[in-house]
Amino acid sequence: MVYFQDSENLEDSIPNQFNPIFKTDDFLSIVVMGQDTETVVPFNLPILGSPSVSSGYQTGMPATAGYLVDSEGYIKMPVIGRIKIAGLNRQEAIQVIEKKLVDFVSNPVVNIQILNYKITVLGEVKNPGTFKIPNERITLLEAIGLAGDLKITAQRKNILVIRESNGKRQEFRIDLRKKDWLTSPVYYLTQNDVVYVEPNATARYESTLLKIGAPLLISITSLIVTTITLIRQ
Repeated sequence: MVYFQDSENLEDSIPNQFNPIFKTDDFLSIVVMGQDTETVVPFNLPILGSPSVSSGYQTGMPATAGYLVDSEGYIKMPVIGRIKIAGLNRQEAIQVIEKKLVDFVSNPVVNIQILNYKITVLGEVKNPGTFKIPNERITLLEAIGLAGDLKITAQRKNILVIRESNGKRQEFRIDLRKKDWLTSPVYYLTQNDVVYVEPNATARYESTLLKIGAPLLISITSLIVTTITLIRQ
């Protein structure tokens, strides 16, 4: 099965940058740094747990508290209060927070990370499931690769990507045989995107045939065995 069958000048089609947009229900880690470490303490959430030590080795990762973007798109930080985050990219959100911090922290530096960045791949792939993406950047092809690639029975010309944004659901249909999808909004997947790969016509037919034919085949086999048994008697 050949992807990108019209792959001339492929390098001209691929977007170069991706910057995730924060959404409702994102769970964010926000770390504030500054010249004076004591002044930034009130703006950083505490670590909820510590790694365990076994045989002299540190195991596990410390759990970090975070900020959940509420249904109105806000988070609430210590001291500076509510901040509208939804709809902003990382750099825009950093600028908004740093602007509010300048009255309290000298030369503040803010780092934001999405802790629950994940995508889901379902359907005709080898290993369907939900995958956490630590670097917050994944393409549709990488997501399919995480799921073990498409099965031979996958519908490659009609892959569905479901995306929720601003309370609305969007659906995109992708044909992997062509390169024009490389410029589509779903070349890079965003947090909580769902990729569904439909079975092709052969797989659907075989599934229906098995469902209908299996009971009939069992009945016929039972009848034949019964008939042979009666004749022998």
